[in-house]
Amino acid sequence: MSSRRPSFGAVAAALILAMALAVPMGTAAADTGKQQQWRGYWVDSFNAGIYNPAQVTKLVADAKRINANALVVQVGRETDCFCNDSAFPRTQAGGVDPAPYDPLAEVIEQAHAAGLEVHAWVNSTILWRSLTPPVDPTHAYHEHGVTATGRDRWINRRVDGEEVMANRVFLDPANPDAVDYMVEGIASIARNYDIDGINLDYIRYPDYSSVTTHSEWGYSETSIARFQAATGRTDVPAPGDAQFSDWRRAQVTSYVRKIYLKLHEVDPAVRLSMDGITYGYGPQGTEGGYEKTRTYAEVLQDWRGWLAEGIMDTNIAMNYKRDSRADQSVMFDQWSEFLADNQGRRSSVNGPALYLNSLEESLAQARDALAPTAAGNRVIGWTGYSYANPSALVITDPTQADAQRNALADALTADLFAEEAAVPDMPWKSRPTRGHLQGKLELRGGGVLDQAEVTLTSLSTGENTVRRSDGSGWFGFVDVKPGRYLAQVKLPSGVVGKPVTTVEVRKGALGTVRLGPFRTVG
Repeated sequence: MSSRRPSFGAVAAALILAMALAVPMGTAAADTGKQQQWRGYWVDSFNAGIYNPAQVTKLVADAKRINANALVVQVGRETDCFCNDSAFPRTQAGGVDPAPYDPLAEVIEQAHAAGLEVHAWVNSTILWRSLTPPVDPTHAYHEHGVTATGRDRWINRRVDGEEVMANRVFLDPANPDAVDYMVEGIASIARNYDIDGINLDYIRYPDYSSVTTHSEWGYSETSIARFQAATGRTDVPAPGDAQFSDWRRAQVTSYVRKIYLKLHEVDPAVRLSMDGITYGYGPQGTEGGYEKTRTYAEVLQDWRGWLAEGIMDTNIAMNYKRDSRADQSVMFDQWSEFLADNQGRRSSVNGPALYLNSLEESLAQARDALAPTAAGNRVIGWTGYSYANPSALVITDPTQADAQRNALADALTADLFAEEAAVPDMPWKSRPTRGHLQGKLELRGGGVLDQAEVTLTSLSTGENTVRRSDGSGWFGFVDVKPGRYLAQVKLPSGVVGKPVTTVEVRKGALGTVRLGPFRTVG
């Protein structure tokens, strides 16, 4: 345990003093007078919590007991939904009340009535999680799983040819059709339900590489073909190839950017969050800094870049460390500092692992998670993983879940969460000063321009930003200053059409860049 943290008993003995001296988190919410601080639970759907209305009632009551204001509820486990009205098939998980019961609708109704936000948690790159195929014939696994071929085979492949790991089949973020299917499914949840946010899990390349310095995934036929087309190379790159790593990382970033702007189309107020990886030591303890962390190098997830660009509203970082181990305590503190100091244009929430720690250790981690850094920065709040397993004791003795959850609530509300708080505002959405653009590069007669370079140049300052189209010809720019811009696509050899246009960016709006149409010649 970190030496600067007080013991559980010392905290209990000094509650009044701690509350009196505590620095307020955030600022007062203008509409409620409450301070702003995110507080919540991750609610996984592998355990009880949303299977029937009675479980939801208990979940909401337990959340209110810690003065929570947000629930991150797992509704998308394996390209399905714990809901009845989305582009994904309804879950076939056992124990869930049958339709017409709608788990997501029930959570929204009860949580909103109690003043809690609901963020729909979706696993964004898991196609299926069982050796037994889905019962539902409409599930994407049947047409795009292990029996599919070519571009119809959406699954990721490791360099050694393995595709199924721990009974899981992963979607390849470099497969354009898989990405578009997931984007539409995620958008349909936001379109059909009164959610407050979408939370992306597994927005990265898989684990299960034999090294921690790079990823061994991304070897599907479609992925390699697109990489070769983008680079002009004809070889199959090695897993540690720097150009291949950058290209794969860019595929995940493009996926995130597309979700962000699609959600803006559906409802500009919806918060996009994600479960950020914090494996191992933080950048301060990693030789080479952030780019050498397992987050960036091994699973190819650049959440610092996403926050800086503005394509992610909130990083709910999975800062899962055992406080009882000296090395992991250091890791926790390093990532906590980095999270607070690297929020870019957006925000971060520190998410400790309750299931790895005792109640005393979780309270100590919560205090550290919310403390200011040496630079004076703070994350916007705390989310505990998980509601089902509120302490390490529950892992070995599940009968202790309610008692441990209640004890955790008593400790948190006696110390850190004594008063209710409002979920922090997103001024970039509520009071926007910038706008967004998107477009699509299509060929006459069918087809698109994949990985074409699109440059956006300000006509007033000359500043420019470059993006590449994805495998569907789509491209997007987020957080662009208002004004007039010149948009230009670099056409590949053998393609002609209108490569240049002007476009107006308006604050808070999503504009369309109209380039082309294009055609091939020769």
